Amino acid sequence: MADQARMKVAVLMGGSSSEREVSLKSGAQVEAALRRLGHEVIVVDPATNGLSPLADFNPDAAFIALHGKFGEDGCIQGALEMMGIKYTGSSVLSSAIAMDKTISKALFDRSGVPTPPYVVVSRRHGIESALESALGVGVPCVVKPSSQGSTVGISIVRKSGELKEALRLALEYDEEAVVEKFIEGTEVTVGVLGNHDLHALPVLEIVPKNEFYDWESKYTPGMSEHIIPARISKAAQEECQRLALAAHATLRCKGYSRVDMIVEPEGRVWVLEVNTLPGLTQVSLLPDAARAQGIAFDELIEILLQTALED
Repeated sequence: MADQARMKVAVLMGGSSSEREVSLKSGAQVEAALRRLGHEVIVVDPATNGLSPLADFNPDAAFIALHGKFGEDGCIQGALEMMGIKYTGSSVLSSAIAMDKTISKALFDRSGVPTPPYVVVSRRHGIESALESALGVGVPCVVKPSSQGSTVGISIVRKSGELKEALRLALEYDEEAVVEKFIEGTEVTVGVLGNHDLHALPVLEIVPKNEFYDWESKYTPGMSEHIIPARISKAAQEECQRLALAAHATLRCKGYSRVDMIVEPEGRVWVLEVNTLPGLTQVSLLPDAARAQGIAFDELIEILLQTALED
């Protein structure tokens, strides 16, 4: 590793969320890349041995390869802050906001970032109240827990009679759920890299084999196709990149993120959500987009590590 100094890096992976298995895959890819780059690496699984190994290892930085609750929602970031350890990705506040669709969508509205019309329903008000509010959005719609990742608990509802069961499912996973107008169009995502000088990666089109980009489509090789550049107009591509940067900045993200969007046939772009710790597996979207930009996987990991050290 001629250009970068050898560092001590702790890779945090696994965890106790519903996305544990995906995190283990991301973490293994990151660990291998860091070792190839010449860094000294330890692997820490907060679900099995907590964070105690960090004190003895005294890393220069922690590379967070966790996904879902307790990894992507600001919890682990807060623990690392208290330990005085620098880490990859967004801050405590930004991580928590991005994970909570209720808050992030409200901030998008206030900042002029277009997001599909929606209502927020609560478990404590009962399923009938939730159903009444949801019917105001109409069908088709998307029902999803407010603070889950990787499409956990999500449903696309095309008939009013399916709405109650979709609400029950979403509210099993969270106290609140978002009921969002379903937008017909091309599903795309844009990666963002950097802290101060932000850079949007090429627009990647997602073509899932299933009805939508669900858990199986995300993490099973061959269950989705990634097309770069996306099959949308050049103007729409530029708008996607602009809105990705705007969404990243609105939530004050740091280091990197991946912004998911829908592009309607006439070119109108809607921002769905921001992922502050997107997957880094062999079938993940961010590495694919980086490769299209000429950034190899190991180089991408080094870039993300370096952003953790910047003020």
